[in-house]
Amino acid sequence: MERIAIDMDEVITHFSANCLELFNEEFNTDYTTEDLQGKLLVELDARFADKVDQYLANESFFLDLQVIRDSQEVIQKLSAHYDIYIVTAAMEFPASLAPKYQWLKQHFSFLNDKNFVFCGDKSIIHADYLIDDTPSCLDTFTGQGILFTAPHNRDISGYTRLNNWQEVARYFLKV
Repeated sequence: MERIAIDMDEVITHFSANCLELFNEEFNTDYTTEDLQGKLLVELDARFADKVDQYLANESFFLDLQVIRDSQEVIQKLSAHYDIYIVTAAMEFPASLAPKYQWLKQHFSFLNDKNFVFCGDKSIIHADYLIDDTPSCLDTFTGQGILFTAPHNRDISGYTRLNNWQEVARYFLKV
């Protein structure tokens, strides 16, 4: 069976939206994900450089992430035809390991937790496909890389791009 590796942040979770919410509360700003089009958080506001590390060091940050629409339903359907692996960079923020695992168990309980991969470098992943929002992860991946649309990567080209989970379903399940 073919393997699909799926990134967590900005692919199945609304990572940036959670950062924006915390930042807006702290600094009395009103940034939205629309403000992030083509930008990283730190490019939107330089104060994010210090704040993101602080947010990610708090275990509750990852427990509070919202699920991206249709990801659960589509991944469950994919799991009938593919081996599914959730692959997430977690080594830079060790406090994220347990909360990310708990979040995955809560929201994707139908997946085998032995297929949750917490790593620092996704080039070690041996799969047929990698769905990720970060081009540099796709550049070092040896299988077929698929760029999942996120606010920060809207202007990037040169990759197979899927914009949402319904497009993922059509691509892999031909529905």
